[in-house]
Amino acid sequence: MADRVTMLSALSKEERSTLEKRLAERQSGKCFICDKPIDLLLHQGQLDVDHIIPLSEVGPDEENNFAIVHLSCNRSKGASDLRVARRMAEFDRLQIEAQEQGLRGANLGNVLQRYGGSKAKLRLKRRPEHVDFVLSEIGRPEIQSVPLYKDSLSGMEYFFALMPLEYLHHDDRINPRSIGSNVRGLIEEFMKKRPQLHIALAWWAPEPDGASLLKVFDGQHKAAAQILLGVKELPVRVFVQPDTNVLLQANTNAGDKLRQVAFDTAVIRHLGSSLFVERIRQYQTMKGFREDHYGFSERDLVAFFRGEHREMQRYIVDSVRDQITHSTENRLKEFIEWSGKGADRPLAYSTIERTFFAEFVYKNALDSPIDEGVERGENPRFLERDQLIRLMNLFADVFFVGQWDPETGGRKIEYQVQKGTLIAEPHLRAWRMAREEVVGAILQWVRLVVEHYFAWTGQMTNKERLFQKKFPEDLWRRIELFLSNLAMLPCWIDKHLSQTVFGAKQNREFWLQVFKTGASPAGVAVLACPLDLNQMIQETSEARKGIAA
Repeated sequence: MADRVTMLSALSKEERSTLEKRLAERQSGKCFICDKPIDLLLHQGQLDVDHIIPLSEVGPDEENNFAIVHLSCNRSKGASDLRVARRMAEFDRLQIEAQEQGLRGANLGNVLQRYGGSKAKLRLKRRPEHVDFVLSEIGRPEIQSVPLYKDSLSGMEYFFALMPLEYLHHDDRINPRSIGSNVRGLIEEFMKKRPQLHIALAWWAPEPDGASLLKVFDGQHKAAAQILLGVKELPVRVFVQPDTNVLLQANTNAGDKLRQVAFDTAVIRHLGSSLFVERIRQYQTMKGFREDHYGFSERDLVAFFRGEHREMQRYIVDSVRDQITHSTENRLKEFIEWSGKGADRPLAYSTIERTFFAEFVYKNALDSPIDEGVERGENPRFLERDQLIRLMNLFADVFFVGQWDPETGGRKIEYQVQKGTLIAEPHLRAWRMAREEVVGAILQWVRLVVEHYFAWTGQMTNKERLFQKKFPEDLWRRIELFLSNLAMLPCWIDKHLSQTVFGAKQNREFWLQVFKTGASPAGVAVLACPLDLNQMIQETSEARKGIAA
């Protein structure tokens, strides 16, 4: 092995330069990994030559197995195999494009579209034990016939087929997940010629003209990995004219009850929201109501689907949460990490669940008609949704917009502060105020602001349904002043508190104690004085600056 490794290092400076020129010409002046231009003059000292197939994988130590790459690409590739790095770089570009379109990340649909898929409808002819189809859209008019099976448990019919990408489409209703970074491991497995046993699942149901889209709803990671490696056809198990609500429920249970799939919580909420809409449609059909009739309540639905009592309660709340987090008007979502708490964004989705939603979303079914007060702008669920979005927007505008620096991120922030690294004060404030225990304590004080206002104006409120009552603009002004005054407290940028207060995760009671007394439970002085609600809703010069910013 030692003899093989020394070939590149044994080259003279002139030989190395000549090799780089040949490789650059062979690669059309592009980096093998990122496919961006290479300039031998401008990138001098910032280029690398590496083995495409690593020596550890018995790759040959010869020029045909060499590629020229940007040094930065080679260092950050995260894989010894340049072929894997190249595919992951392509996938990263897809991720960025998807996020620019307002999506959380790339899904199978994005991958299919990039590689020439999702172009044609499939026309099937079903016979007692077979299905016939043709692939005329891609120049294959010969009739193909495959066996038709019946699932003994679900009663659904299905067949197996090797389908060209042009006939495959992604079902983002049943499977709204984006593709995670674990696709790298699948690419590596396929690269090593190790087959994955689970094939993609899809469904087909005829449209009036007999043709329809073939929609893939499960196995998108394995499918995407194969497509990124250049596969043009995928084996699929296709359910013929199935009950898609059953497929939706099965996919939801796989990520929720059964934990078979690594769904993040936000995806589960989205699926729950879809199931709530499906139950409404089922109820309307079974009761003989028109599709635009909503004169029934959430409690009517829970009673009707009594075998799914707990599930229906969750679907109702999921629907509210999902509408809030996916609203195009929600500016806070730009600062939310949807799966865990990463280093790029300050808030974890779990923080949103345990604070905003836990504090203000009403968890029980309502007795009032679903469409009550819609025309007057007084529908309780719509008010709850819109007012929570407005509150989240205030959080975004006061704490994060123009202050959170994605380049700095949140990786070991407090450790960096302790080591003397210069962290911009607005960024440090944003990071500290995004901590779950801090957000939870802040929202309890927001509740105090709201309840105090209604008491002061002599209005009765239901504390459990607080955000289902319309807030006047004067109250919104008070909430904004409270948040702005809170953001101006010196503790959020005090580097001396990095070890004592911010060095370890605290609980919500810790910060409620700080807000109430000015000191931590251990007696560490955090604030100059306890928070005073009346003072915190007063307009100050600092608050005006914060709001203006």
